[in-house]
Amino acid sequence: MDLDENTEEVKPAPAPKSEVWEWTKAILIAVVLVVVIRVFIFKPFIVDGPSMQPNFFTGERLIVSEWVYHLRKPHRGEVVVFHATKDKDYIKRVIALPGETVAIASGKVLVNGKPLDESYIADAVKRYKEETGGVYNTDFPEQKVPEGSVFVLGDNRVDSKDSRIIGPVEYSKIIGRADIVFWPLNKLTIVNHKE
Repeated sequence: MDLDENTEEVKPAPAPKSEVWEWTKAILIAVVLVVVIRVFIFKPFIVDGPSMQPNFFTGERLIVSEWVYHLRKPHRGEVVVFHATKDKDYIKRVIALPGETVAIASGKVLVNGKPLDESYIADAVKRYKEETGGVYNTDFPEQKVPEGSVFVLGDNRVDSKDSRIIGPVEYSKIIGRADIVFWPLNKLTIVNHKE
């Protein structure tokens, strides 16, 4: 029997077992994708402590990209999360790279003897000097960064346990780069990695 052109073809409803299987496959694919993304690409991280103020605050949640350092080495100015101890991860900013010298003198961070432009903390340094009359960056003797490591500092130099105390951070201890602040929602932003 021929169907009229205006007649709509009616398809039979999917069998209940078929529909259940389709939903099961969709859920399994979603779970696998979440696990792959969570394990190999991104990790959540919660900021704990004042060491990165005024740019990061306690309780903020970040997305840390792990894949970026499988493609290349860290760059100066990038904010990284790393294993500081067996049980504790830190968030700090990369200041000096392998083979470079780093020192702090007269309140200035020097890399290879040249002052580092740190616009990301300029307002905090100014405010600290006005409020306390103190030095935001205390002196630190010149040190050469070993191969396969970076020298990191917290943005809040007056309250940060960083490479001045724990030494340079080996590449193998770096978890990834902090890329997005996603909580609280009113602070949702892409992290600005400045050199």
